[in-house]
Amino acid sequence: PGTKRLPRAIVVGVKKGGTRAVLEFIRVHPEVRALGTEPHFFDRNYHRGLEWYRSLMPRTLDSQITVEKTPSYFVTKEAPRRIFNMSRDTKLIVVVRDPVTRAISDYTQTLSKKPDIPTFEGLSFRNRSLGLVDTSWNAIRIGLYALHLENWLQYFPLSQIHFVSGERLITDPAGEMAKVQDFLGLKRVITDKHFYFNKTKGFPCLKKSESSGLPRCLGKSKGRTHVQIDPEVIEQLRDFYRPYNIKFYETVGQDFRWE
Repeated sequence: PGTKRLPRAIVVGVKKGGTRAVLEFIRVHPEVRALGTEPHFFDRNYHRGLEWYRSLMPRTLDSQITVEKTPSYFVTKEAPRRIFNMSRDTKLIVVVRDPVTRAISDYTQTLSKKPDIPTFEGLSFRNRSLGLVDTSWNAIRIGLYALHLENWLQYFPLSQIHFVSGERLITDPAGEMAKVQDFLGLKRVITDKHFYFNKTKGFPCLKKSESSGLPRCLGKSKGRTHVQIDPEVIEQLRDFYRPYNIKFYETVGQDFRWE
């Protein structure tokens, strides 16, 4: 029963920040229906049109909201304008994480698919001795949150964008999800009793998922052991990101304490 509706909320970013966890956790809420796959409508499939996009959505009752997630939207220049043109009331969720650990996680994922890529260090710098970071490499560029956010603020007020801390999502999933539920105007249904901590993965898991009464952890690809990186490289990248992070904290009015 129900109708296919365009999403009222979209998890727009960021890649390797914890977007899958947010989607899996929020869809436990009885008033949320979420699209399980990433439709990539506002970046790759825009030419297919809004009716195609709508056709992908789950059916909802009047009391429910539709949510989708595609983390690459946050870094896609056209995405804010396109989403605004669909509905200026769309609520946006951005899951952010320390840009250095995010980049390492991103690299780790790529390495698992393409074992012969250059080293993390080689891709991160145009000239390491001069400390010149290569911002053309996607894994580095995504972490420049303050720059990408400027693009969104041309179309949406900050009040319509909610930032989830990827770090706190792991240490206090119920606390972070309480804020997400408040932002979406939902009753706080998802609480501590929904989570348990899986020590082997180092991740919180759901005690029972939306589709069955069984516990549900994120897939095998989540919680991968990161590649070991030279601490000096990490230090240089921290220095590089610091001014961007500070600007981001100031813009959103929240200190994520990435040091």
